Amino acid sequence: MNYPGPYLLYLVHFHGDRDYFECHEVLEEYWKEAAPGERESHWVGLIQVAVSFYHYRRRNVKGALKTMKKAVSILEKKPTEIMNLGMNHKDMLILLFETIDRMNIKADYESIDLPLIEPALIETCKKMCVERRIPWRSKSDLANTQLVNRHSLRDRSDVIQEREHQLSIRHRGNARKT
Repeated sequence: MNYPGPYLLYLVHFHGDRDYFECHEVLEEYWKEAAPGERESHWVGLIQVAVSFYHYRRRNVKGALKTMKKAVSILEKKPTEIMNLGMNHKDMLILLFETIDRMNIKADYESIDLPLIEPALIETCKKMCVERRIPWRSKSDLANTQLVNRHSLRDRSDVIQEREHQLSIRHRGNARKT
């Protein structure tokens, strides 16, 4: 068993504390290193699954559905990559299509477990959950506003500062052209 650490963390958060925002964060950083610019990467598909569940839990069904469809579109074409990640590709797609059906009828969010099939992977993730004091395969705590609304509660000052810096660079460049 030789899986990237960020993927293991993704699984821990997906199946443990259901922190889909953190799933997105850790796997996006890895994707940017492992397959930068590869928009059809299986990593992107898994990131989109987490983002979709984040939106779904927040009752943004329209955004969740759009994102899940993009994820499925990518992941359908990646059976080898998904199997190499210790997951049953066919069962994963069935689960994601069932989720799309639930979204289409505006059913309430429910936590799911990705179909992990490698016992050593499952044991590693369980151990990581124990180390972090996170229950394995618990249901999402819908009353936890820190978890449910994580994107709006995080400190984004560094991102805002970088955007302002890039904007000032563009303005200086445009001023020189005129």
